[in-house]
Amino acid sequence: MTSFPNHLISGYRTFTSQRLPTEQARYRELSERGQSPEVMVIGCCDSRVSPEVIFDAGPGEMFVVRNVANLVPVYAPDGGTHGVSAALEFAVQVLRVKHIVVLGHAQCGGIRAFVDKAAPLSPGDFIGRWMSMFVKPGEVVERRDSETMQDFVTRIEKAAVFRSLENLMTFPCVSILVERGKLQLHGAYFGVAEGSLSVLDQTAKEFRPVLPTA
Repeated sequence: MTSFPNHLISGYRTFTSQRLPTEQARYRELSERGQSPEVMVIGCCDSRVSPEVIFDAGPGEMFVVRNVANLVPVYAPDGGTHGVSAALEFAVQVLRVKHIVVLGHAQCGGIRAFVDKAAPLSPGDFIGRWMSMFVKPGEVVERRDSETMQDFVTRIEKAAVFRSLENLMTFPCVSILVERGKLQLHGAYFGVAEGSLSVLDQTAKEFRPVLPTA
């Protein structure tokens, strides 16, 4: 029989001795009346990019969905099982969140594999099929002559945020509320090495740093 990872047990003990005492009342309240977060974050499952850590969120403050490359599929009520779509539907129609944030990041493994067309991206595997929805039919994603490879990868990482925001608007439950001013969509990009955060200016279509650069 395998043993539960010791470092997780240690982390839980730290949680119960340090953080839980200060938030016990909050946890009890949430258990009794349920959750009512105003923000949904769609992020990458990369272990370096935890939305709760980046935004210093307490329990019940954010409804978080994480997947490879923070992608949102297009609306497809085809009878299949769609995890991201189900979570989105729950957040919007049950929790009635007021904001949806798509959080991209630097050094994204899914984007890098997509750019390099490298393993584990084979046509039949899960990652390859998942990443294929990043590109529209007939669309070609290529490195520009003036771009370094790093600039190219960064551009595609940010493009994944734009594509997910675009795909969000294909969901009727989202587009209707956005048009009525009851739901706002946002994009953000996290720099892993520096811990920097940029937020999308949707008018200028540019990511702007939250804090001034040193």
